[in-house]
Amino acid sequence: MTLPLAADLRGRLVRRYKRFLADVELEDGRVVTVHCPNPGAMTGCDRTGAPVRCSSSDDPRRKLRHTLEMIRVGRTWVGLHTGRANALAERALAEGVVAGLAGYPELRREVTAEPGSRLDFRLAGGRREPAWVEVKSVTLAEGRVARFPDAVTIRGRRHMETLARLRAGGARAAVLFVVQRADCERVEPAVDVDPAYAEALRAAHRSGVEVHALRARVGPRAIVLDGPLPVTL
Repeated sequence: MTLPLAADLRGRLVRRYKRFLADVELEDGRVVTVHCPNPGAMTGCDRTGAPVRCSSSDDPRRKLRHTLEMIRVGRTWVGLHTGRANALAERALAEGVVAGLAGYPELRREVTAEPGSRLDFRLAGGRREPAWVEVKSVTLAEGRVARFPDAVTIRGRRHMETLARLRAGGARAAVLFVVQRADCERVEPAVDVDPAYAEALRAAHRSGVEVHALRARVGPRAIVLDGPLPVTL
């Protein structure tokens, strides 16, 4: 499964700041400010001087024309755009390639699960109970292990608690980690970064919330689904 991409603008990272901004030095020496579509800490993925690729848009409504898509860490491109993880997850769910979550003819995005709480997807139809799915984009790695989150995430913890309540109410509920780098062999919660999130994830799993992970191979022309990964809780 392939998600086409046009990250044609080459450069090197100068700095990332104010969460959603980054300065990139282009091949001709110019420095441009680009949109950084990643609200996390980007630990290990914000190295000054590292090669980056950006996409471009001619939409006159945009304040910044370019978007930071990926950064080179060692020999691996790491996808930084959290929206790409959701797009890949949507295709995977729609095409039934996520083990255990196939067979649903209906897929809705950004659905209110509880007052004040929305989840990424709701699957329905067929003869199975509806399934709620929350997607998490993973960029942090330690050796060959992908880890989430890379910063304290109160919102992420609340998502796990919401999924647990939905499961207790009889619905299926799942979290889907999309690892946007091809150099990892499994996924685990980053207990040292956010112990409260790790405990919420484990508690949700004990209550019946399903935990899935997919690995993606990121490149300037496409993001390719590389298969499932085991999750160690």
